[in-house]
Amino acid sequence: MSTASTQIVNKAWNFAHVLRDDGLSYMAYTEQITFLLFLKMADEQTRPPWKRKPIVPPELGWQSLLERDGDELEVHYRHILEELGRKPGMLGEIFKKSRQEIQNPATLKRLIVDLIDAENWMSMEADVKGDIYEGLLARSAAESPKGAGQYFTPRELIKAIVDVMQPGPDDTVCDPACGTGGFLLSALEYVIREHGRDLDRDQKKHLRDQFARGWELVPATARLCIMNLYLHGIDADPCPISSGVDALASDPGERFSIVLTNPPFGKKSSISIVNEEGELEKDDYSYERQDFWTTTKNKQLNFLQHVKTLLKRNGRCAIVVPDNVLFEGGAGETVRRSLLKAFDVHTLLRLPTGIFYAQGVKANVLFFDAKPASDTPWTRKLWVYDLRTNMHFTLKTKPLKRSDLDEFVKCFKPENRSRRRQTWSEKNPEGRWRSFDYEELIKRDKVNLDIFWLKDKSLEDSEDLPEPDVLAQEIADDLQTALDQFTAIANELKE
Repeated sequence: MSTASTQIVNKAWNFAHVLRDDGLSYMAYTEQITFLLFLKMADEQTRPPWKRKPIVPPELGWQSLLERDGDELEVHYRHILEELGRKPGMLGEIFKKSRQEIQNPATLKRLIVDLIDAENWMSMEADVKGDIYEGLLARSAAESPKGAGQYFTPRELIKAIVDVMQPGPDDTVCDPACGTGGFLLSALEYVIREHGRDLDRDQKKHLRDQFARGWELVPATARLCIMNLYLHGIDADPCPISSGVDALASDPGERFSIVLTNPPFGKKSSISIVNEEGELEKDDYSYERQDFWTTTKNKQLNFLQHVKTLLKRNGRCAIVVPDNVLFEGGAGETVRRSLLKAFDVHTLLRLPTGIFYAQGVKANVLFFDAKPASDTPWTRKLWVYDLRTNMHFTLKTKPLKRSDLDEFVKCFKPENRSRRRQTWSEKNPEGRWRSFDYEELIKRDKVNLDIFWLKDKSLEDSEDLPEPDVLAQEIADDLQTALDQFTAIANELKE
């Protein structure tokens, strides 16, 4: 996070403490920031150099807030939220069921004038705005273990995934667990950066109303995603983000050329719904879908089966999966065996620990392409890049940088995968890029894809141990993982 971003996050967090004293939760505060920031950025877009037609009626816009004080301001802000929540399309979805929760007019005025109006938000890089939300949500998650921050995908990882997937202006990009829209926004920005000058009118229209599609179970998170897309020029009706919908519940019938997703962590799966209060409720039924290879309560295996359904023929997928998806027996073996046969599972990126908010997460990115029906397996060779062994990252002291993924992107060779070459060899046993033939994979016990070959230096030489704080966090992560596994077993035994 840049220095400027850190300063703004600190400033915003100081306001959060003030509102906390007024009884407002950190997550509720973050949502109020969402509404006010949207109004300010929508106002900025009507001015040079954007000169965009106002997307918010002037009488409900940012300037109308600046003109008021005291009780009049508080009443008018509530009126804005109610009126915009009745609008059609994406604008109405952003403010749907929104509520004014800042009860002190003086505090609301300070938030508007001192925090929001003092910055020129649209002139910032997209990452800066992302930093602010991520910083607030990370701190909120630290205050509350159930905070939404634990589900966020590091944006440097998202950038690398998009860089190797190389979406084009004619693609349709889907994320069935879209969160605040990190993958969808990054894909859109990639297309504009790489193809912006050459886009014709039809392609511009396609980017605006058909390029992105997502599902998000938590309405507050979906709201932020819709806002981000809207401010980046996506304006579709109906809204491209389905809010409060459990993506796993059924096949939506839609098919996409690219799926990019990091489904929420957690093994156990049950059908989830959102009640009228916007809270999650779960019932005891598991998913029974004819398009799945097997029935399982493992949420990650269900998401993997779901995304393969979403792909068009020759569609491409990058999905973040925890280690258990790679080695778990039973349903896990069935899914892996079926996936290797029916799809071209060509790349696996082993991710380092310490890059997610959730503790104890050991995850990977699985890349595969959809193919037509065939009697012979489509997977010929799986290429594995190990970014985990002897790599140490933490969220605070050594965060993952885009440059840490440069070698992986170079090895991937998205423009021509047939030109891939291993960096590993008997002469170079430290090489992190290695291939495995289908015959090797299918013979492994339970078709285990949790493959590693590098020696862990910390096991051989104490001088290679990471710093004490990193080592302590890794130990805590391993213990948390073990605790989660024992908890899952205990819950299953109760049933």
